[in-house]
Amino acid sequence: MPRVNRTAVLSLLIVSSSVFLLFQLYYYRKYVSKPGPHILTQTGHLTANDIQWQTVKKFLALAHRFRLPLFLTDTAALTLLSQDALRQRDRLVHEPHCSFLCTGRPVTSFALHANLWKYDPGFLLAAEQKGFDMLELRGEDPRLASLDTLSGQEIPLHFLFRLHGYIIQVVFLYERSGNYLWHGALRPKANMDRSFAPFKQLDYGRHAGAYDRLELVLTVLDGLDVRIPRNISRFLSEQRHAHFLECRYHDARNFLQLYPDDSSPEAVDFRRKAKSLLHLAARTLARLDVPFWLSSGTCLASHRATDQTGPEQVRVQRDDSHHVHVQSPAWSGWFRQCSIISYSRDVDIGIFIADFRSDIITAFRDAGLSLKHKFGKVEDSLELSFVSDDIKLDVFFFYEDGDVVWNGGTQAKSGRKFKYIFPRFSLCWAELLELKVRVPCETLDYVKANYGATWSVPVRGWDWKSSPSNVQENGVWPPAEWAELVQVY
Repeated sequence: MPRVNRTAVLSLLIVSSSVFLLFQLYYYRKYVSKPGPHILTQTGHLTANDIQWQTVKKFLALAHRFRLPLFLTDTAALTLLSQDALRQRDRLVHEPHCSFLCTGRPVTSFALHANLWKYDPGFLLAAEQKGFDMLELRGEDPRLASLDTLSGQEIPLHFLFRLHGYIIQVVFLYERSGNYLWHGALRPKANMDRSFAPFKQLDYGRHAGAYDRLELVLTVLDGLDVRIPRNISRFLSEQRHAHFLECRYHDARNFLQLYPDDSSPEAVDFRRKAKSLLHLAARTLARLDVPFWLSSGTCLASHRATDQTGPEQVRVQRDDSHHVHVQSPAWSGWFRQCSIISYSRDVDIGIFIADFRSDIITAFRDAGLSLKHKFGKVEDSLELSFVSDDIKLDVFFFYEDGDVVWNGGTQAKSGRKFKYIFPRFSLCWAELLELKVRVPCETLDYVKANYGATWSVPVRGWDWKSSPSNVQENGVWPPAEWAELVQVY
């Protein structure tokens, strides 16, 4: 039996021990000594939470180096942050681990204000050198879409970074003329790798979105410096209802070529007044926390309106109840020609009756509007009309009834009631007259319900009691109740 060389064995043990100690020192310096998660499995490997935390940490360090003004918009992480403060404190007193940024999802979402960051190709190169695979998605700039010569320009909309199977999504938020923030839809090109990311799990990109301006605060999450929205609950609520619809500029140009808009001084003055009135209504209802949308309901004008006509192809009519009726309200103007229709002479908005508040009339009066008529009651066919600077604001209240919604109409002279029925719809954001406003998401269905299949063709005569495709007679108000239900001022 050969004799064992004790010196060689001892040397081998010393070398092995040294290598193992160096590995432990490297691991300690790289992972354990850093703030944040360092939970190991029984085999000594990093957990999925550790890997995700390290991915986010590496990306945030890169963003800080290139002054990328990121803030956290991940809905799962923000939901955890918005929970009870006591629960948050209980989480933090335990041994540090990934409490908020590791949500069990393979995606973490951030956003940035595009105007605060100068596009730097070096950032993308540095990300690649750090091991990130990157997918950049670009699209047309909607702020230039109304200009034929510039409509082809593209802007960055989303960045997707992938490392160790985890995705960092960066959403670009652009300032729009309505003083709000907008992001585009995420539409992979035909030649892009559809397996690059779990696109269906992304918080942002299924559609364009619109948000109010955000106030951000700097905080520490899982040992990392991260900016977050100051009002997390409000941001999460906005995110759930952020769907934005862009105006159909190409179709609008085609329409205006066939039916040129009125450019007379009177029409220009009306659009100026209508814009001011719509902004005033939006501010007033925002203070009451009452959502509204641009309505295609009946246009009801007061007895002070005149029989002035707009463009040659449209005629204003008056019936014996002193109501003036025209073919299209402001909302159809947005859908058909991306602007308000100058010959409508009023602005129409809709509100679900569930959002009615008893102080709406007082709030509008305090804002400087005069009440012109009040028809119906909260339980049935309520509608209000206000006037400011000779422009009317008609407020139609909508009632939900099974698979449909409806708003009422009242003829002041006879007390006859009418009902205008629409298929159920959800609300999206849009822009009109430099204002972020809601419109029905199911735009075409909504318009066709009111104006029929020929909605795109202006009509010379329009009778609010019989012309709409969705109008039904709905009885008569009892004469004994007219003093309360048919009020004209």
